[in-house]
Amino acid sequence: MAQAHTAGRRPKVVLGLSGGVDSAVAARLLMERWEVYCLYLDAGLGEAGRADAAAVAERLGLPFEAADIRAALEEHVCAPFAADYLAGRTPLPCARCNRLVKFPALLALAERIGAQWVATGHYARAENGALLRGMPANDQSYMLSRLTKEQLRKVIFPLGNYEKAGVRALAQAFDLPVAEKPDSMEICFIPEGDYAAWLDQRGGTPPPGDFVDPQGNLLGRHKGIHHYTLGQRRGLGVSGPHRYFVCAIQPEENRVVLSGGTGPFSAAIRCIQPNWIAIDALGGPMEVTVRLRHSKTELPAVISPSGADVLVHTAVPARAPTPGQLAVFYRGQAVLGSAWITA
Repeated sequence: MAQAHTAGRRPKVVLGLSGGVDSAVAARLLMERWEVYCLYLDAGLGEAGRADAAAVAERLGLPFEAADIRAALEEHVCAPFAADYLAGRTPLPCARCNRLVKFPALLALAERIGAQWVATGHYARAENGALLRGMPANDQSYMLSRLTKEQLRKVIFPLGNYEKAGVRALAQAFDLPVAEKPDSMEICFIPEGDYAAWLDQRGGTPPPGDFVDPQGNLLGRHKGIHHYTLGQRRGLGVSGPHRYFVCAIQPEENRVVLSGGTGPFSAAIRCIQPNWIAIDALGGPMEVTVRLRHSKTELPAVISPSGADVLVHTAVPARAPTPGQLAVFYRGQAVLGSAWITA
């Protein structure tokens, strides 16, 4: 965490206050050394979250305001999310939102009020423009890996050295009004969790089509390619001599390709649009560990530049590297950077 001044007026920090437990505890911890301003990011999903955030700010005696982020969310997150699914990719909206919507909104208020820092309740650490892992049980550095070095130089993560159970205990000890509120595991703009129904409501989704095997033989009918993701095994509704998984999505033919076995594996992955944090650029092959999805699975790998792209060669084949997801590169506790998986 960045260091507060020990003399004179306390420095200002703008905290993203979501109405959940994590950001509420972050607010209380920051108050011990900072002058905290609370900002609720209003995605237009009703008043419950805003009311909870306002109640926390009132309990703690902190200034509070809301910012309407609906237009930015639609442009930078929702529209690309829909486009990815219709193109057969599996998007990662939170990673896009952090870089393009959430942190820019916090930094805009910080500039307006003369605050040097911004903060959120994420489980990670930031030090002098570097992004570091949070505690192993709930590390969220994967979703933060698209933040730029310039953004990270102004960021504080008060929960970086805490685990979720400890934060829950602090919420109760601080008598915060959201101490018993359950965690939200859904995409914020799809609170019901049914992304395919959300896409259908937007319109323009593809019609049902064919399930085929790798040789093109018909296996059944699918509900629309936006219902499926690479490696998926559940909910296919196709019977056969073995269990099927999705091994390819073909938007041009409106087909979903199924195969038997344990799933698609690859040890060679191409990634695009790298965002380097701990280094300025990738000058040659480098040994790293890599996460290919938001989970604790991490593989030894060698990354190499290929023009503007990054080639990832994992020590053992990785299951279902999925276009639209991130490959995030680590060396020890530090996030070197990330890039979007394309093939």
